[in-house]
Amino acid sequence: MALRVIGRLSTAGQGNGMAKISKKTVRDIPLRDKRVLMRADFNVPLDDHGAITDDTRIRETLPTIQYALSQGAKLVLLSHLGRPDGKRTPKYSLRPVAERLGQLLGKPVTFVEECLGPQVEQAARALASGEALLLENVRFYAEEEANDPNFAKALARLGEVYVNDAFGTAHRAHASTEGVAHDLPAVAGLLMEKEIRYLGGALANPARPFVAILGGAKVSDKIGVISSLLDNVDRLLIGGGMSYTFLKSQGHAIGASRLEADKVELAKQLLEKASQRKVQVLLPVDHVATTGLKQPNGEVRIVSVGQIPDGWEGVDIGPETVKAFVAALADAKTVVWNGPVGVFEDPRFAAGSRSIAEALANLKGATTIIGGGDSAACVQQMKLADRMSHISTGGGASLEYLEGNTLPGIAVLQDA
Repeated sequence: MALRVIGRLSTAGQGNGMAKISKKTVRDIPLRDKRVLMRADFNVPLDDHGAITDDTRIRETLPTIQYALSQGAKLVLLSHLGRPDGKRTPKYSLRPVAERLGQLLGKPVTFVEECLGPQVEQAARALASGEALLLENVRFYAEEEANDPNFAKALARLGEVYVNDAFGTAHRAHASTEGVAHDLPAVAGLLMEKEIRYLGGALANPARPFVAILGGAKVSDKIGVISSLLDNVDRLLIGGGMSYTFLKSQGHAIGASRLEADKVELAKQLLEKASQRKVQVLLPVDHVATTGLKQPNGEVRIVSVGQIPDGWEGVDIGPETVKAFVAALADAKTVVWNGPVGVFEDPRFAAGSRSIAEALANLKGATTIIGGGDSAACVQQMKLADRMSHISTGGGASLEYLEGNTLPGIAVLQDA
């Protein structure tokens, strides 16, 4: 595909696990012949040669891009990539994204190696209806993460309408996610709408039983989510590294497993809250443990809860826990899964997460929501992504949304 380069290097529930969106979307405004400034999340992984290794985030934004172009919009796309810390860093250039997006759209996408200046404004004005251009990584400018109002105004001058389709950055009040919406009519893209419908629906009025599965490394990352979900779920399944802090709070020996010692008392309080709310909490009853998480020849064995020997580390849920977790999911009608239940990146310790993914894939008549980040990577690695109702594109954003927090990138959009 030819690539032109310019310049130098709140929801209302419906009772079915979905929610009505209270914000205007791209469908609610006229786009024909309008310059549309759209914030996408093209923060894709690249290999050492700058090639995209997973284009999921680009594909997820295609419905909004294709809709806007089909309506005759002149589309100016913004995104970040990586953490260049406000400096022009060639390895974080969005040029490969422009090439891949052009291939997926079947038409060229102009790439502009700046976000500001006369060349950018000229390129935006030169767009014909149904054409798109992508600007360089917006985080090459320190003003982006500082949400500098002058920088936001300069971006806003490139469009007549603003569309935010970058749910993965909606929890950040940056110039391109929040600031520009003060200077342009601002609406949600179709991916943003989908995220709000699924995640908002899980919180607002879920079909029941509503089961949450929480894993990952740290309790501290999930405190707000656990506390929020305990007001809403019927069952809570806890695995992964964070489960050992909960088990420690119950007096179990955990060997050398991951522990947040300063969160043991909090874990105890959360279990007490669950008991008061009559929420069934399932913790691991056995583990896959090893002496060598980082050594391929380390010894591995299955041990019962409280029996992890000194020097050994729990790295996955064991077979009895798998049975209990799968049974607890059997009648679920809404499931939210955030965080793998083992070190799934290592095939030796992936069985627990694989069993959870397969159980969700086989649920009939249920809404299954994967909360982004490592959970999304897990179901994709296991080739089960297409059998989930929704895979969130935002790790941190989905966590904050499930905590019930207001996300600045959503709050600033026009109300429906």
